[in-house]
Amino acid sequence: MATRARIGLELKDGSILSVYSHWDCYPQWLGRILTTHYNSKSLAEELIDGGDVSCAWTDERWDDSGKKGVYGPNYFSYRGEDCPPRLDADLCEYLLPENGEEYHYLFRNGEWVCYNMNTFEEKLPEVVEIPSGAYRYRDWETDRKSTRLNSSHLKLSRMPSSA
Repeated sequence: MATRARIGLELKDGSILSVYSHWDCYPQWLGRILTTHYNSKSLAEELIDGGDVSCAWTDERWDDSGKKGVYGPNYFSYRGEDCPPRLDADLCEYLLPENGEEYHYLFRNGEWVCYNMNTFEEKLPEVVEIPSGAYRYRDWETDRKSTRLNSSHLKLSRMPSSA
């Protein structure tokens, strides 16, 4: 299941230009990717200018651009979709919950801020911490194994006993 987000850039007039991101958008992954690889206004602009993304940091591509194997965003436009950035008038409009994303990221005042949209709860968006440090493949493997072990344990604990 996807963990979805919006990635936005606050403009001088307070409006916000943003894109949709489909995969791996929790702060431990996308938050760290943004603070590591898109940590300036110009890099945030470059990411957002490409439009909606399947994933903001991957070496996989849908097209024959020659970028396969090079890390960066995998834009929906690479498979022919027209998904330009969205412009919201202000922060209140940007944080409206109607879109169903779990997180909203915003580059403002030279840094990334993450809002937990509490999509599955009836709470207002709240700022959450983005963990520090680059997210490495080794971290992903550890998280994946931990999740798999926890998921297996949950499934096994729900099975009826054979006694």
